Amino acid sequence: MVTALSEEVLTLIPVVLLFVSLAAAALIFPMKEHQVGLRSTVNIGLAVVKVVLVLLLFPVVLDADLRPEFSMPFLGGIELVLRVDPLALYFATLSSVLWLITTVYAIGYLREGQSRSKFFGFFSLCVTATVGISFSGNLITFLVFYEMLTLVTYPLVAHWGDKKSLRAARTYLAFTLSGGLALLFGVVWLTIYAGPVDFAPGGALGVAELAEHSPGIAIAIFVLLVGGFGVKAALFPLHAWLPKAMVAPAPVSALLHAVAVVKAGVFGIVRVLDDVYGIEVAAGLGVLPPLLILAGFTVIYGSYQALRQTDLKARLAYSTISQVNYITVGLALATVTGVAGALAHLVHQGVMKITLFFCAGLYAEVLGAKDVRQLRGLGRRMPGTSVAFTVGAFGMIGLPATAGFISKFQLGLGALDSEYPWVVAVFIASSVMNSMYFLPVVYRLWFQAPEPTEEEETPDRVTEPKSMLYPALTTAAGTLVFGLVASASFLPLDISRQIAEGVFQ
Repeated sequence: MVTALSEEVLTLIPVVLLFVSLAAAALIFPMKEHQVGLRSTVNIGLAVVKVVLVLLLFPVVLDADLRPEFSMPFLGGIELVLRVDPLALYFATLSSVLWLITTVYAIGYLREGQSRSKFFGFFSLCVTATVGISFSGNLITFLVFYEMLTLVTYPLVAHWGDKKSLRAARTYLAFTLSGGLALLFGVVWLTIYAGPVDFAPGGALGVAELAEHSPGIAIAIFVLLVGGFGVKAALFPLHAWLPKAMVAPAPVSALLHAVAVVKAGVFGIVRVLDDVYGIEVAAGLGVLPPLLILAGFTVIYGSYQALRQTDLKARLAYSTISQVNYITVGLALATVTGVAGALAHLVHQGVMKITLFFCAGLYAEVLGAKDVRQLRGLGRRMPGTSVAFTVGAFGMIGLPATAGFISKFQLGLGALDSEYPWVVAVFIASSVMNSMYFLPVVYRLWFQAPEPTEEEETPDRVTEPKSMLYPALTTAAGTLVFGLVASASFLPLDISRQIAEGVFQ
């Protein structure tokens, strides 16, 4: 199949994938509110098309070792470059598959909502930006799509239009635009000294030369780049926007935490460490230990703050701050096993966290339960949702047979292989705290009696909307599959190992 594809066709694949999401937005924005069937068909149909196209790239990129690439002039001698390398394909697969699942969920969630065409239009633009980020072949291209993501996500956070939503959206915009400004400064500064920086496993040549001759400048630029990406990656103390943004609709919360915004930030840090500076150059500059300490602190801080929350979505938001920084910790360990664990957790955390947000949205929509204390006995009343939540929670804790166990085990091995074995204590402490804020919720769901109502002492089971329940059960199943057959070909652990080995060649 690979040999039958012409070079011209391969070159156009990343462009086609980009325009699939863009086409969805262009078709959805003009639709009337009552055109529910047509809007759903376009949403799901184009999401399926993108998943199929991404999956067709696996033998091209991973087996045939080809790198489909498209470029066009942008500024002066700088080009916009779209390139499909293993890391790009890995991230694009995560975003495209979860976009499809979240789209199905969002259609059910907003079945009675207003401004649905606007919502799904910006939703598609958000995923367009994420695809562009995935396939960016250089820093300039990454910056363009990264800032596009900031702008098109703002209306989603502000979707409800009330004062609380608008205030949260302004906070989100203030943080992310400030991070974008730092990133812009860093990219321009680096381009002046090193020329246009193409992503390359092990780091760009011009950056290595800059680090050798002007280490102080190289360190300052590194701080700007990681700081800019660290805002969306919720790295302490740049994380404050994330819990406030939880006033957004549940599909947006899922998008923020598992598919687009937070993942785009941490993916940017991956690119900087692996493909701009390179692990060895970054280690030589001495920037990895401070990053490791900051990310390790964020892991503990996020877990501690999650313990203090009674609002379910707020608890999940602080959990994200902790869990997503496992990835930064793994990268900063500077070992093959640590980087592989970090990249595996990039996907595993996304699948587990989106499950939890799907369930939180179900509890809120069906029964109005938003507080942890309102979840008593809901395992009896909403068993499907509660099973999915329990699987996601066990994954976040890192119990065996779940995806969370696999990536946390890999990260622990990476810490033992590194110069920083004390990081194992960070992982253990975080997992203990994960247990402390997830297990009481699971206990309330399954082992406490439902709250009596005015009509009945023991409320009956309620109907769980299938369009919202099935996505939650699907991602919960993914949490188990990624844990039970983790080493199978083309699953996250296998691909992350291949990418990590390429970084250290």
